Amino acid sequence: MVLNFIWIGFFLVAFGVAAVKLLFLGDTEVFSAMVTATFDMSETAFEISIGLTGVLTLWLGLMRVGEKGGMIAVLSKVVRPFFHRIFPEIPRDHPVHGSMVMNFAANMLGLDNAATPLGLKAMQELQELNPSDDTASNAQIMFLVLNTSGLTLIPISVMVYRAQMGAANPSDVFLPILITTFFSTMAGLISVAVVQRINLFDKVVMAYLGGLTAFIAGIILYFSRLPQEQVASLSTLIANVLLFGVITVFILMAAVRRVNVYEAFIEGAKEGFPVVIKIIPYLVAILVGIGVFRASGAMDMLVAGIGWGFAAVGMNTDFIEALPTALMKPLSGSGARGMMVDAMQTHGADSFIGRLTSTFQGSTDTTFYIIALYFGSVSIRNTRHAVVCGLIADGTAIVAGILVGYLFFY
Repeated sequence: MVLNFIWIGFFLVAFGVAAVKLLFLGDTEVFSAMVTATFDMSETAFEISIGLTGVLTLWLGLMRVGEKGGMIAVLSKVVRPFFHRIFPEIPRDHPVHGSMVMNFAANMLGLDNAATPLGLKAMQELQELNPSDDTASNAQIMFLVLNTSGLTLIPISVMVYRAQMGAANPSDVFLPILITTFFSTMAGLISVAVVQRINLFDKVVMAYLGGLTAFIAGIILYFSRLPQEQVASLSTLIANVLLFGVITVFILMAAVRRVNVYEAFIEGAKEGFPVVIKIIPYLVAILVGIGVFRASGAMDMLVAGIGWGFAAVGMNTDFIEALPTALMKPLSGSGARGMMVDAMQTHGADSFIGRLTSTFQGSTDTTFYIIALYFGSVSIRNTRHAVVCGLIADGTAIVAGILVGYLFFY
């Protein structure tokens, strides 16, 4: 229901803003830009869906190898005590635990191409436990919000873009992103837990969260002592070694158990294409809505209004020019990426704005895209509190990103 109102709002606000620009500002191109956006974003949605086919097929095949080889069961046992408390609807021995672990691990390593198919696999398994065909379950909402909050330990893509834009130290945003994304994830977890009445003060939950906090603190301490030029190369190496190591372990364990690895891979890979076909309408809907909202100039007006509000109360507004990236990130990953690159081109990769936009880009995931993608793959229409909790995580990332940006870069 919330997503329905938001989608309608994109079009109504876009029309209202465009009408004002046409009637009072004489902008005769705005409606043309909006119509063009509908075609462009429809094409983009289709290209994204088709682009997912190969990687989705690959990882669904590898997941089937991991299941038959027993590695998924091993991963499930590691997280079972924690997951049993934040996903109480899921049976203790259900294989979805392993799928979720793999998805979270890929997200943490900044490996989006691997994380998406693993997330779709997990969502399908959660749907098998869902008593309603078109309404999101508590477990699905918790899983989705933890995805949208985007806990990232190694922001590979952001560091690559900064290097391409000529940053002196492309990895100088590594720690700010890590801190910001941690706050975002905790906000997402807490918001869902409050709605679903999950006890986060349970000793097992506290132990796991305490361990995660200590682990992240250890990463911050370790990388803060490294020369800046080593951070990007070392973090990229770690991420890729771990990823290929997981693939190798999957295959090795399956071979030891005398599984026909090739046939297992093909069996799982066959599930990829039907999922992609199911996703296309949902992606077209959400991306077209976002496209017309942006093309109308509503996003620019929103940012200008926020800047005016902060200036009116005498607060520093140097962060305002980075806000388009932050506000676009929940709506469109590619749009936010383009705004980040534009900000670095305009102000410099090593400027306050360049670094702050990089922090925003790396600290959360694309909420509406993930909702359309994951829920669309299982035909969920009633998203319940998923959108609100996802946006709470996004809002926390924006506030934390600004504060961390002033602390590190100003």
